Amino acid sequence: MTKRVLILGASGKVGRHSARAFEAAGWDVRRYNRGRDDMGQAARGCDVIVNGMNPRNYHNWAGTLPRITKQVIAAAKSAHATVILPGNVYHFGDTAGLWSETIPPNPVSRKGAIRLQMEQDYAASGVQTIVLRAGNFMDPDHQDCPMSQVFLRRIKRNKVTVPGAIDTMQAMCFLPDWARAAVALAEMRGELGAFEDVPFAGHTLTARDIRDGLEHILEQKLKFARFPWWLFTLTAPVWEFAREMNEMRYLWTTDHALSDTRLLQLLPDFAVTPLDSVLRQMLPV
Repeated sequence: MTKRVLILGASGKVGRHSARAFEAAGWDVRRYNRGRDDMGQAARGCDVIVNGMNPRNYHNWAGTLPRITKQVIAAAKSAHATVILPGNVYHFGDTAGLWSETIPPNPVSRKGAIRLQMEQDYAASGVQTIVLRAGNFMDPDHQDCPMSQVFLRRIKRNKVTVPGAIDTMQAMCFLPDWARAAVALAEMRGELGAFEDVPFAGHTLTARDIRDGLEHILEQKLKFARFPWWLFTLTAPVWEFAREMNEMRYLWTTDHALSDTRLLQLLPDFAVTPLDSVLRQMLPV
């Protein structure tokens, strides 16, 4: 029987890695072309929809995300398809700890509230939805990911850039690992509930962990450099991305990790890529 998946946001980092992982697993992959395709027609005959659509640089989340959500729900209902959604950690707020699907939401940012409402809309829709929740993505293609844009922005000058305290724990996720997990969950969707919240633990890293790992790989000492938050504060009145980044600054100072309990209940043999391999692939060419 043909297994068919529709990838939304196919040119973005989540879409690209999802398409590769589903193709590697033998699925028929359709890529949605925003502005050219009708989403309902594109979803026809698909078993799964991966929603990798997300406005770049946080642009107009309040207006755009609800519109995308309605489109995806309508397309999934028409096709009787399961939606896989890359969840984030924004709705947990700024209380440090091990975050899991059992932690009550407590968004402290506007974007956290928007994302929470989006997930609630999926839960109320009747469409089977799998939220595969991760921290900051690490993209070996170096597209719009915090590892490349923040921590490694000055690595060619032998510096690791620190956006918060050196020993603040951060949940981070190697995108090819997330995509493999998405495929595995898609293939067992018949055993899952109508709405599944599945945290993806990935790698829990501090800036010190990243520096130490890179020193081992590069066989040289690295220094720390501070992320230029002052520039984002200065330009916030005239630069939308700076304003949106400042709102989320609290995450860089909040110790947090994601629980792997639910994922390992569902996928007990799943293993993430070792950190040494991840860091090697994250280094700029």
